[in-house]
Amino acid sequence: MVHIEIPPYWEQLSLEGLSGVLMVIGAPDTGKSTFARYLYTRLCAFHERVAFIDGDIGQASLGPPTTMTLALRQGGETGFPPGGPRVRFFVGSNSPRGHMLPTLIGVHKLARRAQELGATVTVLDTTGLIAPEQGGPALKQAKVDLLEPTVVFAIRQGNELEPILGPLRRSARTRVVELPAAPAIRPRDMLTRRAYRARLFARYFADAYPLEISWARLAVFPAPCFSRYQLVAMEDRRGFALALGIVLEADPARKTVLLLTPAHSLQEVDALRIGDVWIHPETWEDYRAGDENDRRLPAAGRPNH
Repeated sequence: MVHIEIPPYWEQLSLEGLSGVLMVIGAPDTGKSTFARYLYTRLCAFHERVAFIDGDIGQASLGPPTTMTLALRQGGETGFPPGGPRVRFFVGSNSPRGHMLPTLIGVHKLARRAQELGATVTVLDTTGLIAPEQGGPALKQAKVDLLEPTVVFAIRQGNELEPILGPLRRSARTRVVELPAAPAIRPRDMLTRRAYRARLFARYFADAYPLEISWARLAVFPAPCFSRYQLVAMEDRRGFALALGIVLEADPARKTVLLLTPAHSLQEVDALRIGDVWIHPETWEDYRAGDENDRRLPAAGRPNH
C-alpha cells in the first residue's frame, strides 16, 4: 500500500462485523480514494475474500481512465492493490456527467460480479462528482438505491455533502459514517489531473500495436461510426471490457477498423463499444466532444460536434 499519513479517527473506526457493499463518497481532494484503499486493507483482517471497486473513472487507481475496475484479494495478502482477479467495465468518459446511466450499470454489474466471485465485503470508491447542478446527489442516491450498501462512508470538508447526506441520515436503508477530510491531502488542479490520466493511458498502451478488426460479425454500440483517435472498448458477452483500443483508421466499405491496442487476439470479444473520449497517441492526453482543447488533435481526429 502507498505510504500515507493515517488520521487517528480512521484507526479508531470499528470495522469488525461489516459486510456487503461499503460505499465511499466525497468531493475531490478530501482523501476519499485514500480512505477507500485504507478501508480495504483494514477489512483484510476480518474477511478472506475482500473486493475493491475503483469507480473513479477520471482519476482511476486500478485501471485506465474511462473504466471502472473490480479487483479481489488473493490468498493472504493485506496490501493494496489487490493481487487477485480483475474485471473492468467501460463507461466511455472520464466523468459521469452525461454518462450516468452507464456509470450506474457498471457499478451494479461489478458489485454483482464481486459477489459471484465469493467476496463477502466490497469497498466501492466513487467519483468526486457531488455538485447538485451537475447531478452529483442524484447519482450518489441512485447508487445507494441500486447497490443497497451496508454503510456509506462520507468524507467531508464542510457542508458540501448535505444534499446527499440529509436524506440518508433520516433513512433506514443504509448507515452513514461521516469523517473529516484527511488533513495531509494536497489539492490537485485540472492540469495535474489531466496529466495523471495521460500517464495512466501511456502506461496502459505501452505495449500496444495495431490490430485490424472486422465488425461485420460483432455488435457495435451505439453504432459503427468510428472517428480517428476515438477510444473503443472490446467487450465480452457479459459486457465487461477485455481491452481498450484507439481508432487509427476505419474502412466502412470493408467494415474494418484498425485499433491501437494491447489486446493480443479477438478471443472472447463479443462487441465493440465506442466511447466519448479521444486519445492523442503522442501525448496520451484525452479530449471529449466539445472540449476547447480538442484543437490540439489532428483535423482527422477531432470529435464531430
